[in-house]
Amino acid sequence: EIEGLTCAGYRALGLGDTRGALGCFRRAMELSLRAPSTRLRRDCAFRLGAAYVEAGKPRKGLKFLLESQPSEGERPEGLCFDVAAAHEGLRDFPEALRDSGGAASRAGSSVAMGCCYLGMREPERAARCFLEAARGYAGEHRPEAAAVALSRASGSMLQSGRFRAADVAGTIARCQALCEGISDPSLQGKLYNDIGLGYSQLCNFLLAAESFEHALAACHSTPGRNGEAAVLQNLGAARNALQHFSAALAPHRRAAALHGAAGNRRAQGQCFGNLAYAFSQLGEHEAAEENYLHALQAFRDSGDVPGQCKAYEGLGAARFHLGDPQRAVRHYQEAL
Repeated sequence: EIEGLTCAGYRALGLGDTRGALGCFRRAMELSLRAPSTRLRRDCAFRLGAAYVEAGKPRKGLKFLLESQPSEGERPEGLCFDVAAAHEGLRDFPEALRDSGGAASRAGSSVAMGCCYLGMREPERAARCFLEAARGYAGEHRPEAAAVALSRASGSMLQSGRFRAADVAGTIARCQALCEGISDPSLQGKLYNDIGLGYSQLCNFLLAAESFEHALAACHSTPGRNGEAAVLQNLGAARNALQHFSAALAPHRRAAALHGAAGNRRAQGQCFGNLAYAFSQLGEHEAAEENYLHALQAFRDSGDVPGQCKAYEGLGAARFHLGDPQRAVRHYQEAL
């Protein structure tokens, strides 16, 4: 009977009959509660949650989508809700989801629906929801919420790969314009960092570097300088991409030190690798070799095999430039 109700629910969705689909999936969910299979209950919860999202009821949908999560050891086939992606989308939106009434409530619903679509791994639909939320917040004269919605929209647009670069850039620029007036330095820093990452994905490294510099300034105004290490790492990488290698050295060093102090060895290894690359491009191959060795050890400590391969490749290049081709060959072999 559950299988029949499921097929009927899908047929109803295909015909645009969300009410009929909800009825079928709710009944299937009720029947699944009597069944011994937890997998069946989770599958039914997923379908019901997805139907609620389609019906424009994302809060109810999110409840059932979360219930559809497998317990430890279960590996669902085909039906999966990415909780981490949904919660990342919800970050900085707690006020939006407490709204009541009017356009603000519609904007909050659009946010919740966008987060559901992120969890369902449908970034294109998530992006459109976040864009709709941004319009709603702008109409309510709530620039901070609009800026966060635009940030989430641009990230989802890039993730989907279904939007023109010009449209993505326009969304990022709108977010940036709002970001300038945000008074909360913590939120402003997060948004500027996201803006920089967006520009980096569009290969506009000049605007990316400028955004990371703004993010860094905001971090310096927050208690504890939260997020400073990540921003410095991103700023150094952007300067590497711009071939501003001398200017990249300081943020690379500082980021490596901060990640190390926090015990984040993998990120520290990435910073050492970035620093080594900058030195290599400046012709300082001994310094490059030293930092590739630091990177290698950090990647070993964190179990990052691809990182270790890159570090060995860097060591091979450094030894070659230092006139030691035999050791260079050994490093390249270790990379393989």
